[in-house]
Amino acid sequence: MARTADYQFGEYTFPRGWFMIAVSKEVEQTPQAIRYFGQDMVIYRGESGRVVVIDAYCPHMGAHFAKNSTSYVVLDGERIQGDSIRCPYHGWKFSPEGQCEEIPYSPSPIPKKACVKSWPVQELGGCVFMWHDPEGGDPDYDLPALDEWDDPAWVRWEVDHLGEMDTHPIEIVDNMVDKAHFTPIHGSAEAEYFENVFKDHVVVQDFAAGHRTLAEQALLTYTWYTGPAILRSRMDGDHPSIIQITHTPIDDGRIRAWHALLVKSADPENPEQGVAMAREYQEQSRLSLMQDYEIWAHKRPTFQHLKVMGDGPFGQLRRWYQQFYVPRKKAAEIQQKVNGTIITKGTKRDPWPEKKQEVAVEE
Repeated sequence: MARTADYQFGEYTFPRGWFMIAVSKEVEQTPQAIRYFGQDMVIYRGESGRVVVIDAYCPHMGAHFAKNSTSYVVLDGERIQGDSIRCPYHGWKFSPEGQCEEIPYSPSPIPKKACVKSWPVQELGGCVFMWHDPEGGDPDYDLPALDEWDDPAWVRWEVDHLGEMDTHPIEIVDNMVDKAHFTPIHGSAEAEYFENVFKDHVVVQDFAAGHRTLAEQALLTYTWYTGPAILRSRMDGDHPSIIQITHTPIDDGRIRAWHALLVKSADPENPEQGVAMAREYQEQSRLSLMQDYEIWAHKRPTFQHLKVMGDGPFGQLRRWYQQFYVPRKKAAEIQQKVNGTIITKGTKRDPWPEKKQEVAVEE
């Protein structure tokens, strides 16, 4: 199992950015134990509806906020009060921001150290996202917009849990520049074009190709990562769709992943038919992703690619990716160096040269 240090990305073990950590409808007032970025956390929904994520352990004597079913704090239904949470061990109450608000049995002033870490959280598209920053800073970019979520012409997705995998996230992100895998893995044929655009914290893949099962219909996709872990892809066709694929580090070298698909209904006035069609499309999308998933689950880590022309700009992608593992002041320098567009050779738009050996390998 490869770890961040093996890739030499930067000072930090885990990247800075927005990461999916839960499905919204699965977060309730009962606190749940979760683990991401090598840390045990607790997630719950306060009485106001607010989702809260805090460190799992009470600073008083180390009790886990979620892993208890026999304390009278739990049995009496006093665990969540407002948007605050009580420790099941001694009843200390903590705000959503992690500050101790009450020690029920003591008249002493609340100690300054009576606090737990709280993480910024946002809900979007039925998903819960958390901001992680090794430096402890506020978010420096927004979650990608999803206006279609509230458009009745689009069928909302049901999120697919893909489970956990022993791999480093970069092995997944590499797909953004991997033109050559589309034919053997996904059945693409006769690529029209394949371009990557690097712009600050975003990387884009603009791709068009035929397909072995789609007759003469070209498959047009516009795919982008916002930060290191949230992929969206817009696909044209009879039923336009938006794919979302997310992955989040659990520990160094182990991730959890999710998949989802929004579909524009051909008949918005017939919602049942639209939902059935959307679920079928989503399953096809999931199965396509699982073709990649099988490779990721069994491949060895790649620290240095053995590149040939037509592979795509793996080196540029990994330089772009480094920005999330270094202090913010260094991230801007990386962005300035990598921003731009790279066209991978070997498509109809950019045919192979006659003398391939005289052309430098794409980087």
